[in-house]
Amino acid sequence: MLRLLIADDEMIERKVLHKTLQKNVGDRCIIFQAENGREALKIYEEEKIQIAILDIEMPGVNGIETAQQIRETDKECCIIFLTAYDEFNYAKKAITVRALDYLLKPYDEQELMLVVEEAIRLASEYQANRILKEELTETPMPAGEEAEDGGQIRLSKVTEIISLYIEENYRLDISMQDLARHMNYSEAYFCKLFKQCFHKNFTAYLTEYRVEKAKGLLAQPTVNVKDIGKAVGYGDSNYFAKVFKRITGQSPTEYRLCIFQKI
Repeated sequence: MLRLLIADDEMIERKVLHKTLQKNVGDRCIIFQAENGREALKIYEEEKIQIAILDIEMPGVNGIETAQQIRETDKECCIIFLTAYDEFNYAKKAITVRALDYLLKPYDEQELMLVVEEAIRLASEYQANRILKEELTETPMPAGEEAEDGGQIRLSKVTEIISLYIEENYRLDISMQDLARHMNYSEAYFCKLFKQCFHKNFTAYLTEYRVEKAKGLLAQPTVNVKDIGKAVGYGDSNYFAKVFKRITGQSPTEYRLCIFQKI
């Protein structure tokens, strides 16, 4: 079960929100309540909260300050702000603490639940990644050495974590260094580990992955060819076209024409 925290100094609003969440996600989340930021931080520490729904205007430590303290040590906690104040300064601060969303009171229940469902999805993925990482041993497996059953299981789990990271981030400007840091490995060791998992280097794998995603988009006639490069992680459409042709032997436009000629 995931652990979700509601922090709001207005008791009635807090109780109504708790009832709404209990009805919709009570089977997937243990829901905690706090009446101010200081109590929210205490519960966050004690219960290892994964999703925090914070009112901004609270006495003492407000919602923004609470989120800032959470973010200092936790990059993964999904933070959602609820506030009655539509102030640009608050929205700006919400961005700096990487809040998942910023909703105004009175909130629409359907809109709220869409955001909460996204938070649950993200928190579940983070939790699965942490469990997999904890199961990995720190002892490297020498390249070329036959793996015993335990080593093969470990390698399979590493492959799963890497695959998930690339699936979630291939649209961004990511590097092998980013992924090595994400998994807490040195770059040199991670480079060897990646080749063990995928039998090619990171750049080659990422390029081929992006090209496969681009092929899927090219099969959709309504998607502009110039937009496809950006959609798969290439900001420069000309560079994307060169990469695509190097991998497939055709430009994106030629590839699309071939698809529709076969239909």
